[in-house]
Amino acid sequence: MMQTLIALALIFSELALLAFGGGNTVLPEMQRQVVDIHHWMTAQEFSALFALSQAAPGPNMMIVPLIGWHVAGWAGFVVTSVAKFGPSSILTMMALHAWGRYKDHPWRRHVQAGLVPVTAGVVAASAALIAHASDHNWWLALITACTALLSWKTRLHPLWLLLGGGLVGLLAG
Repeated sequence: MMQTLIALALIFSELALLAFGGGNTVLPEMQRQVVDIHHWMTAQEFSALFALSQAAPGPNMMIVPLIGWHVAGWAGFVVTSVAKFGPSSILTMMALHAWGRYKDHPWRRHVQAGLVPVTAGVVAASAALIAHASDHNWWLALITACTALLSWKTRLHPLWLLLGGGLVGLLAG
């Protein structure tokens, strides 16, 4: 059990420092670690935990404590939460201080412009990974595609899209 907790702490503290542009940017690596490398859960279980975490109020990275709880109970819940949110919070405070200090420097605008496509690409990779793990047949892939299109073209709240996708899946199944 202690080895599992140490592994969880190492994985999620590393992911905390790599989550550039938001927590969802590390979903592919998170899934690779917990599903492919450590075999703590299946891709379908990961996808289900992700869906549950997105439906719950709070930070978009609520999947982290859920993974910890799934793998190692309450101890895993605490370890993954501290490992994921502690280092990134400290780093964010330091970066914000530096960012404010150099607010009038021209390099700052260039850094921001360069990070936009990187962040968009990593978020798109996360979406593709979750869709791949969730879409077991053409019907589910169609629901995913329609939901993505509605999300992109309308201002519907994501919870309405989640509810609609769930209802369509329930009626189709």
